[in-house]
Amino acid sequence: MTPLEAGPPPSGESAHFRALEQLYGSAPINRLFRSRLTIPSAGHSIIDFDVDESQFHAAGAVHGTVYFKMLDDAAFYAANSLVTDRFLLTTAFNLLFTRPIGPGRLRAEGRWISGKRRVYVAEASLIDQDGEEVGRGTGTFMRSQFPLSSLPGYRAANG
Repeated sequence: MTPLEAGPPPSGESAHFRALEQLYGSAPINRLFRSRLTIPSAGHSIIDFDVDESQFHAAGAVHGTVYFKMLDDAAFYAANSLVTDRFLLTTAFNLLFTRPIGPGRLRAEGRWISGKRRVYVAEASLIDQDGEEVGRGTGTFMRSQFPLSSLPGYRAANG
């Protein structure tokens, strides 16, 4: 496909979403996970990821750190999709584990709930490959002192 066939580069809200997706991919922690973030619209995020036995606890199911990481990331990016100037920070996060997870493909879906100034609240659901919810979380996020434009992963997506 030539650059002309690919269409114009994203701009405005779409460019912000693509830059956040790039930022997610650039985070060193995400080298440990086979995952991909998609932001389809403001206040909504999706992380598709795979888990295997390397992420299990001693009883043979996925460790709770994976639940937390994916739920927190999905809620965080749903909230940060509404903020174009600052990186948000998680200030609190509550988890509900509803079922153990085995190996396979999972999806974390984040949704913004409230807040548009300093503090944002977002929730996320963790869905297994059968479409069943296996976990849920709600987080509180606040603006940091870090401009998004100062973060190399975000800047790379904006040229």
